[in-house]
Amino acid sequence: MGRAFEYRKAAKLKRWGHMARTFTKIGKQIAVAVKAGGPEPENNPALRAIIATAKRENMPKDNIDRAIKNAMGKDQSDYKTMTYEGYGPHGVAIFVDTLTDNPTRTVGDVRSVFNKFNGNLGTMGSLAYLFDHKAVFSFKQKDGIDMDELILDLIDYGVEDEYDIDEEEGSVTIYGDPKAFSMIQKHLEENGFEVVGAEFTYIPNDLKKVSPEERETIDKMVERLEDFDDVQTVYTNMAGEDE
Repeated sequence: MGRAFEYRKAAKLKRWGHMARTFTKIGKQIAVAVKAGGPEPENNPALRAIIATAKRENMPKDNIDRAIKNAMGKDQSDYKTMTYEGYGPHGVAIFVDTLTDNPTRTVGDVRSVFNKFNGNLGTMGSLAYLFDHKAVFSFKQKDGIDMDELILDLIDYGVEDEYDIDEEEGSVTIYGDPKAFSMIQKHLEENGFEVVGAEFTYIPNDLKKVSPEERETIDKMVERLEDFDDVQTVYTNMAGEDE
């Protein structure tokens, strides 16, 4: 099966909560991109990538434009990327990716959930060996595209030879070195590919098997963590139900 499918089963990557919460999180990403590279998407690759993701999540154009405009305001908060790592119940590794303007508040929120579920929040980098950090790009298929040739063109950027094709959506997903994010994006755009999603992700390389009851507890913990607006995504190394 495709890597994306297997990852989604294994990591249980989910988007919880209402659509408004998702838009709030994307709005923070837009703010960071605008402050770093300006408000013009054509001159800001990171902003273009986030806008593509926003559209995939059905975020209205007015919301996107408003987020860009708000990011240019002098009174806007400066968001920082913070990651928190630890073990949840039953020995499952949990990686929490956040954007926050108040790390003290965020770490307190995250720690409270770990404590509630009898987990143990570790130091930054303590679980890095359990996850592979990847850049992930999804783009629309083009008639006559030779994927092997495209991958060969991108191999210098650390793009893997394994990719996923979603026939229903008519899209292709590739995985590469996060340090080459901008170069991969530039190559795709210059060669006429419509990027519909671009993000960083963490893929577990050591899966932990759990019982149905244990899985339910971990799912509840993930849901509680993603209730916080500061939390962007939660990853685990919990094996899929069929593993």
